[in-house]
Amino acid sequence: MNVHTNAVRGYAQSSAPTRTPRASEYSVIARITHQMRSAAAQGKSGFPELASALHDNRRLWTTLAVDVADSDNPLPADLRSRIIYLAEFTHLHTSKVLNGRANVRPLLEINAAILRGLNTERPAT
Repeated sequence: MNVHTNAVRGYAQSSAPTRTPRASEYSVIARITHQMRSAAAQGKSGFPELASALHDNRRLWTTLAVDVADSDNPLPADLRSRIIYLAEFTHLHTSKVLNGRANVRPLLEINAAILRGLNTERPAT
C-alpha cells in the first residue's frame, strides 16, 4: 500500500454507523434477554447457561441502578426511582430463580418492557 491509499482509508467514512447510547443499551439488554430465554427453554439441562445469563442480567440491573442513582442523571426522578425498584426486584427474584423457587418469566417480561421503551422514538424537543 502506498501513502495515498492509507490516507484515503484513514479518512474514509466508516462502514459501521456510530451507535447511540440508547441503541447500545438496547443491544445489551436484548442479548442478555435472549440468553436467559434460550437457557430457560432448555429446562434443567440449560441451568448452567441460565445461571450465567442471570448473573449478567443482575450485573446489568446493578449498573442501571448505579447510573440512575447519580444526581446528574438527566432522567426524571420518578423514572429513576422505578428503575431502582426494578433493579431491587430483579436482584431478589434472580436469587429465587437460582434456588428453584421462582420462574424466570418475570425477569424476561421486565427486560422486554424496557426494550419496548427503548425502541420507541422520543418526540423532538
